[in-house]
Amino acid sequence: MISYEYPLSERVRTLLRLEDLYERVEYFLAKDDPHEHHVALLALFEILEVSSRADLKSDLLQELERQKHALEVLRDNPEISEQALDNVLWQIDQVSSRLFQSSGKTGQELRENEWLMSIKQRTNIPGGVCEFDVPSYHHWLQQGAEVRRRDLQQWLAPFLPIREGMGIVVRLLRESGKSTTQVAYQGVYQQMMAGRIAQMLRIRLARDYPCVPEVSANKYALNIRFMTQEGMQRPKVAEIDVEFELTFCNL
Repeated sequence: MISYEYPLSERVRTLLRLEDLYERVEYFLAKDDPHEHHVALLALFEILEVSSRADLKSDLLQELERQKHALEVLRDNPEISEQALDNVLWQIDQVSSRLFQSSGKTGQELRENEWLMSIKQRTNIPGGVCEFDVPSYHHWLQQGAEVRRRDLQQWLAPFLPIREGMGIVVRLLRESGKSTTQVAYQGVYQQMMAGRIAQMLRIRLARDYPCVPEVSANKYALNIRFMTQEGMQRPKVAEIDVEFELTFCNL
């Protein structure tokens, strides 16, 4: 199965983008090749840009507090494992504390690093960080893998509280919905929202379907078209019935 996630709010869109960037930087950070560490640094620069939203940290703190209160209500529910509940609440407390203690604007340490900011500025130019453009960066890339990794981990550290906070929120969001099996006849599926509120849609379908979902949603209706593309032709609606799993996720 292939899973597709579609955010229906700007906040969730930001969290999913950050999640993708954190996964990328952590993947390439674990590698040893200079080119891979270059990609890790580029992803770190993108995290710096996305997380610069002034209200991101306060949004996460408010959402974690809201989820904590919602989970506390479940304590007397016999169907809920008290140990599992305590574990989630402990995680929320720990992450909230680290977020609260991370004073100032997220990533301010990087913004005050003139050398890194000079590299970031050059990355906006195609091929702008060649060795003749930034010899000092070329020198850094020629250091041992452990030296580069140590530096990257140090630069990434201020962003880890955000990583932990959004990780809990996105996990709870994904676990909030119940999946139903639907069919898009001739590649098209429509459903009236009828007051349903959702922050994210999850669509799962078998890998052997030669198409991908294209989603359009508002507070009134959900429309999904499964598009297929052959060679260099323009995408078109798949003329087949597509069975898929649909999940409405909402915190």
